[in-house]
Amino acid sequence: MPATPNTAPAAPAPAKSKKLIVIVAVVALLAIVAAAAYVWMLQRQHRSADEGGAAVAEATVPIFLPLDSMVANLSDPGGDRFVQLGITLELADEKTVATVKQYLPSIRNGILILVSQRTADELLTREGKEKLASDIQAEVSAPLGYGASAKKREREDATDEDSPRRAPKSPVRRVLFASFIIQ
Repeated sequence: MPATPNTAPAAPAPAKSKKLIVIVAVVALLAIVAAAAYVWMLQRQHRSADEGGAAVAEATVPIFLPLDSMVANLSDPGGDRFVQLGITLELADEKTVATVKQYLPSIRNGILILVSQRTADELLTREGKEKLASDIQAEVSAPLGYGASAKKREREDATDEDSPRRAPKSPVRRVLFASFIIQ
């Protein structure tokens, strides 16, 4: 009879081990499905970041082009005041840098003429500096097909057509002063 107690507990053990095997298999299957879903979502997110993110990254990375220092006489009475400017241009892309470099003599000439029309009192104020920066931005944008002449052309085109068009944004983002000395 000692064999009977040993055989009786052996019968329920396989049923319990079958349940354990089924539970482990279900958990393993759920873990595999969750891992596959996670990998799929990462790949999808990475793909969308490559497509849209590259354009955003290029658009947000500034490209700076420092210009040589310029000295100009100011239009103060007596003509004894002058300004020394260090200007850096923030541009949209490398293509714009190449184009600006092609037109650099004309651009520098235009900037010097703009500055020489100002007085020291105008340039000593923040508003005067901001206005000068805005005017320099328009001067640099003009050879690139942007600015006052481009806006005029666009208004004429808009009157010819019924559909309104938005003006393209200038590739010259900002004009930054690296130095600004008035004497």
